[in-house]
Amino acid sequence: MTSGIKLMVILAALTVSACVPRIELAMPKEPITINMNVRIEHDINITADKRSAALLQPVVCPDANACPPAK
Repeated sequence: MTSGIKLMVILAALTVSACVPRIELAMPKEPITINMNVRIEHDINITADKRSAALLQPVVCPDANACPPAK
């Protein structure tokens, strides 16, 4: 290669390397705030068979001594 071609190759390499994009990450000065207005509603339905429903009914005792012991 002649010196002129070598010089052109070097200049071309320097020109291409000078055009490399630069990516920079910077932290914001203030924290990021997200305001959300959210309304959550729940509707819970519990179903039980007759035997289970009978177990869930409160026991009414006329006398505290006559009540069966709790299991």
